Amino acid sequence: MFFMKKEAFQFIIEDNILILDGATGSFLLAAGMPADVCSEDWVLHHPDVLINLQKQYVSAGSDIIYAPTFTANRAKLAEHGFANDVRQINRQLVELSREAAGSKALVAGDLSMTSSSIVLFEEEEYSEIKEIYREQIKALADAGCDLLIVETMMSLQETLAAVEAAGEVCDLPVMASLTFESNGRTLYGEKPETCAKALTDAGADVVGANCSTGPDRMLSIIEEMRDATNLPILAKPNAGLPMPGPNGTTKYDLTDDSFAISMMSIIEAGANIIGGCCGTSPSYIEKLQCLAQNMAFTSKKS
Repeated sequence: MFFMKKEAFQFIIEDNILILDGATGSFLLAAGMPADVCSEDWVLHHPDVLINLQKQYVSAGSDIIYAPTFTANRAKLAEHGFANDVRQINRQLVELSREAAGSKALVAGDLSMTSSSIVLFEEEEYSEIKEIYREQIKALADAGCDLLIVETMMSLQETLAAVEAAGEVCDLPVMASLTFESNGRTLYGEKPETCAKALTDAGADVVGANCSTGPDRMLSIIEEMRDATNLPILAKPNAGLPMPGPNGTTKYDLTDDSFAISMMSIIEAGANIIGGCCGTSPSYIEKLQCLAQNMAFTSKKS
């Protein structure tokens, strides 16, 4: 399924619960990826690790998997000497996810922050950020992604730049997902309802939240977004709260069953595109797929 049009995507998600994938970065680290390398380059040198993980997500029930292009924009790749390889890296990474997805799942081109040091942009800087996104989005669209996901965004301003850039480059559906602090606001104090309204006006096709918190603390964020927009809502929380694990690793306090049970409230609050972020695995996605099927069955019976 290549170059999905917005109308087709809206038809797919109408009255359906779509299941996203789970965590990727933690599994790459567990598979031997050093923490200080360019993850995109490491994946290209260890493609079987990524393909195996994503095949597990597809088998578990993911309707959409994220291509591992999270930081494959010019600004981030430049930190590792790959600034001139944006097109090639994005194309190759999308091909890996295509292989994993086969005909069973959609592939989303993944975009995130252009810098680890977040600032508020002046107009000229905003244009430069948009150009960085346009370059990556063009590469992702040409590589054959079905849709785009702008995720783990800490700044509404930069999220808007990515969404606007997408509208200028292609006609792919765009999902936009921010991460919120413990106070329920972005790093710059922006409320969920403000983000939802602004992204709706900017042309996003889906709005939502991911990372930073578990399902229980994400519930109010989803409720506020639901009240602020008629767009589909995405929710991709962590597996609860992080805890120290063995050998310096991080564990999370929700099991796959507990996670799925907690996600029932998220769905009831209005989210219909759901998945897992940090701490989740294919077993978490399998539980979400079972949950979605049961809720759909119950809804039809009623």
